[in-house]
Amino acid sequence: MSTRTLIRGGLVVTAAEELHADVLIEDGRIAALAARGTEAAAAWTADRVIDASEKYVVPGGVDAHTHMEFPFGGTFSSDDFETGTRAAAWGGTTTIVDFAVQSAGHSLRAGLDAHYAKADGKCAIDYAFHMIVSDVNDRTLKEMDLLVEEGITSFKLFMAYPGVFYSDDGQILRAMQRSSANGGLIMMHAENGIAIDVLVEQALKRGETDPRYHGEVRKALLEAEATHRAIRLAQVAGAPLYVVHVSAEEAVAELVTARDKGLPVFGETCPQYLFLSTDNLAEPDFEGAKYVCSTPLRPREHQAALWRGLRTNDLQVVSTDHCPFCFTGQKELGRGDFSKIPNGLPGVENRMDLLHQAVVDGHISRRRWIEIACATPARMFGLYPKKGTIAPGADADVVVYDPAATQVISAETHHMNVDYSAYEGKRVTGRVETVLSRGEPVIDSREFTGHAGHGVYTPRATCQYLD
Repeated sequence: MSTRTLIRGGLVVTAAEELHADVLIEDGRIAALAARGTEAAAAWTADRVIDASEKYVVPGGVDAHTHMEFPFGGTFSSDDFETGTRAAAWGGTTTIVDFAVQSAGHSLRAGLDAHYAKADGKCAIDYAFHMIVSDVNDRTLKEMDLLVEEGITSFKLFMAYPGVFYSDDGQILRAMQRSSANGGLIMMHAENGIAIDVLVEQALKRGETDPRYHGEVRKALLEAEATHRAIRLAQVAGAPLYVVHVSAEEAVAELVTARDKGLPVFGETCPQYLFLSTDNLAEPDFEGAKYVCSTPLRPREHQAALWRGLRTNDLQVVSTDHCPFCFTGQKELGRGDFSKIPNGLPGVENRMDLLHQAVVDGHISRRRWIEIACATPARMFGLYPKKGTIAPGADADVVVYDPAATQVISAETHHMNVDYSAYEGKRVTGRVETVLSRGEPVIDSREFTGHAGHGVYTPRATCQYLD
């Protein structure tokens, strides 16, 4: 039987427009929009009416970079697909794109199947996968073609982590050539891992073991150098490139130069680089370990370049790189040796709120908020217009957002399965009130009403900026 939901009285905000309109939802999709007070809107009836007066009505967030149950440093990230997607829903995100991991020596298919099994029946919201390619060879290159046909249209490579995920320039070039032919998008972790390992070894020999040295050895210049090299390799291959978790002013400059030349090069940053800094890494009593991630947090001076890049569209996406490890028992693995601290921060629940705070603070506009958090990630990874907008025919992934509510971010109240918050005590303006996933309320007036298994796997088209 058909079910109809009507969202009345809100300000609909998409990447393209702001409109005082009512939104009609039928059978899990947006059926129609009508300006408030029009005859069409007045005539609508529904099984469920949501009052959005004085609220924003925005598309559900698309977080294109998460790591649930991710293996790293002898442990796994502390959110699984059930806890992580529930927390995402609380934060107004209705789609995640996570990373299936190929183990060296095994096939891409084996890694992908393992991640299908981890997520199947667990997710509260919809999900898709990128593929981490740890071992570029003739067999895995052929598998890339098959995965693109299956809806896995992006592949992550690492210039960092020798002995774990690292690919050399020749392997990267071959993968880029393959993606140029099959329509896939290469995502690059751009840090010079070979040089970084030398600096890590030298720092530890000097007795520099504290978490703050993680930021000192992973130098901004080595992020910029790797970004430059990745751009040039992509140029040689005739392939597009998406650089993940850009953190440094010098790396942004490399992206700007490439884009000014018309190259199909894209960049993502994350809330931690916009709101946190090396000051956090330097917190005493090993507290800095909470903030160890790679690329690392930078001095605050780098934040201006990141905000500028978001305003000028030289950075297109804000994802979280959500990869949480508990302070107790996981981050503590690196006591006495910062290189053994599991790399990653929690954030999937905080992204939409932090970016709304950026609207309040004047860094970005409301429409740009929705663009970098919803529409562009959906376009970048072949999910638009099914995801990322409020328009007839789109999935009814809709957030009713209270722009006036205030909250204090804290581990005591968050829903991520991790024992600390990277933003503990930060006061923000704006809060998710109700979240619909394909028309079904998963958060209803600040109550979780979703369930594991509601979220479905969503195959993706290729990058829509390259059509």
